[in-house]
Amino acid sequence: MIVMKFGGSSVKDAVMFRTVGSIVKSKIDKKPVVVLSAVKGVTDMLISAYTDAIFGKFDNYEKIALTHAKIISDLGIDKDIVKSELEELKETLHVVSKTKEKSAQMLDYISFFGERMSTKIFAAYMTLEGIPSKSFISGDLGLITSSKFGDAAILETSFDLMKKNISKIDLLPVVTGFGGKDIHGEFTTFNRGGSDYVASLIGAGIDASVIEIWTDVNGVMSTDPRIVSNARTISELSFDEASELAYFGAKVLHPKTIWPAIKKDIPVVVLNTFEPSHPGTTIVRNQRETSGRMKAISYKKGISVIDVNSSRMIDVYGFLSKIFAVFDKYKKPVDMISTSEINVSMTVDSKENIDDIVSELKKIGFVKTVSEKSIVYVVGASMKRKIGTVGAIMDILAHNKINIDMISQCYDDVSIGFVVDEKDAENVVKILHEELID
Repeated sequence: MIVMKFGGSSVKDAVMFRTVGSIVKSKIDKKPVVVLSAVKGVTDMLISAYTDAIFGKFDNYEKIALTHAKIISDLGIDKDIVKSELEELKETLHVVSKTKEKSAQMLDYISFFGERMSTKIFAAYMTLEGIPSKSFISGDLGLITSSKFGDAAILETSFDLMKKNISKIDLLPVVTGFGGKDIHGEFTTFNRGGSDYVASLIGAGIDASVIEIWTDVNGVMSTDPRIVSNARTISELSFDEASELAYFGAKVLHPKTIWPAIKKDIPVVVLNTFEPSHPGTTIVRNQRETSGRMKAISYKKGISVIDVNSSRMIDVYGFLSKIFAVFDKYKKPVDMISTSEINVSMTVDSKENIDDIVSELKKIGFVKTVSEKSIVYVVGASMKRKIGTVGAIMDILAHNKINIDMISQCYDDVSIGFVVDEKDAENVVKILHEELID
């Protein structure tokens, strides 16, 4: 069995529903389980509809109804296929307009309607095309989560439940992405990359031979093609490499979403619905190639550097734990860290207020913060085996008069990261891509 996940852009209209149908048909002998996102833009409309309903407005509901009605009409399937979902949604929004209820649980319930409708439409279309199909809500197949609405966690018992329930299905199952249900039967959603995560969880549950993530790009690129026009697809990545790229700028998928599959050694292939013949990128737990070749460059803007200086660090254990206890208190992740005998320098995302963190760190030592920075990462496993790699990067940047504020490379290396001025970030990416990858 295989799992095939299609994102919102892959089911944005009737033309794309047909395209997805053709792709699924071509692999029907592999017994696919299809996971769908909502029609493109619908989740945002549902969230807006929820907010608007509190103020007695229902314009977004009408947009949602019309969007699905057109797709259904163009596909030539039963015009009432999602009538019950639309009526349920309308009734819920009217209740919200009276109660003014604001809760993560209600938001999860309302925002899940997109997947409920897209899966019913696709299953009806495939059945019309001669492939008997049925839509399923992921939670009804055994994808059971915690009750932390908006950021649910999978329960371990789900894997056996999904394997048991899906093995009984003798037609094409079309499953809702985005989330699952808690033990009380309430809809829950995942924090990031919900549909990719559902595909990965199902794949791990049924021991799929491969998980295909169908999106609107030709796999994972060597850098952002909006910056470097000749960026190219990377044919194979290790999970560690994909994680570094995803966290530091590559938006194809979040590493958390494929971790369940990687743990079970199931390859994940990122493919393009708009160019289905392209081989895309295969992500595996352990890559075959370890030549130290630089594969990709990613970057992350909006970074602040926090530097803590204290002579009390000298020959004292537990000092770092005091610093990171502050970050733990405010649930603030650190991207990069560099230490000396009396200094600890850390990079954090500038989007959230860091004033409270800085205030507490001042109790430990002298604190300096610098904003408007970017982290650039050169990614490729075993680069340190290739002598001169770091030197080459430094020489290139020095030649182009670009200063480096921090640098980081772990012993078990996958990447080399460094901090530059935000205004230089895109130029750095262009220069390094041309010199090191082209």
